[in-house]
Amino acid sequence: MVFLLVYVDDIIITGNDIGLITKLQHMLHSTFQMKDLGHLTYFLGLEVHSRDHGLFLNQHKYIQDLIELAGLKDATAVDTPMEVNVKYRKDEGEPLPDPFLYRQLVGSLIYLTITRPDISYAVHIASKFMQAPRHLHFIAVRRIIRYLIGSPTRGLFFPTQSTLNLTSYSDADWAGCPDTMKSITSWCIFLGDALISWKCKKQDCVSKSSTEAEYRAMFAACSEIVWLRGLIFEFGFPPTDPTPLHGDNTSAIQIAANPVYHERTKHIDVDCHYIREAFTRGVITLPHVNTDLQIADAFTKALTRQRHKFLSSKLMLLDLPASI
Repeated sequence: MVFLLVYVDDIIITGNDIGLITKLQHMLHSTFQMKDLGHLTYFLGLEVHSRDHGLFLNQHKYIQDLIELAGLKDATAVDTPMEVNVKYRKDEGEPLPDPFLYRQLVGSLIYLTITRPDISYAVHIASKFMQAPRHLHFIAVRRIIRYLIGSPTRGLFFPTQSTLNLTSYSDADWAGCPDTMKSITSWCIFLGDALISWKCKKQDCVSKSSTEAEYRAMFAACSEIVWLRGLIFEFGFPPTDPTPLHGDNTSAIQIAANPVYHERTKHIDVDCHYIREAFTRGVITLPHVNTDLQIADAFTKALTRQRHKFLSSKLMLLDLPASI
């Protein structure tokens, strides 16, 4: 099996058949003028560090360039990407006279979340104000970058000895957007011990209760689980055990597991049937997790220093050491 990833004139070839990879390389060389750069170490701003125990991805140089662009080379680092209990509104404060730098920095930060899920929530908040950013929003963006100053080599680690079982967590911040009162959906999914998928997104409609908000988050996570399980199957691996979808809202779990509750939730009926079907078919299980251990909480709100550090470690985020 061989996979080919092409972006403009950059190509990654990977797979488990060396002979087929070599044949593909010869075919490409005969058609295009190409240069083989050997084992993958850098691709579109992503730095790849191969170790005996796994693969480490970070964007160290990209972060350094971003710090330089923001004019924060000599700034002091902070422990968290966003202040706790601060709500940013679209019309609060003076407008920026020129939003170009704001948009440039936020766009760069969005790309950085590829290897830095720990800034996902803060970047999600900053990206809401791209159209008409204010000075307070720009201060928030500068704080994210000051946080990166203290952890420029941090990235995701993918252990070699990892199972192909999926584990997931979903959470929601009810009415988390002060401008629209819409809730924030968050989820994260692990393949073995490695974080492979996560989301922080404002829900499309207003939820009438925290249970409804949590249930919509579970629905979004369930959809991703179904897609990932299908992808793993297409790669030639046998079906895995049911994927645990951890939630900390007991009512939302009961709605999914007990069809009697459906009569009370007709306004989210499609979500109910989808998750219920996945639960019945053994695609997912719905274990309850204590709120203190809810990893998806990292994507729903600004956290204290201790809480942020704890959840970041659960996301398999590490600072690049000399050896892993």
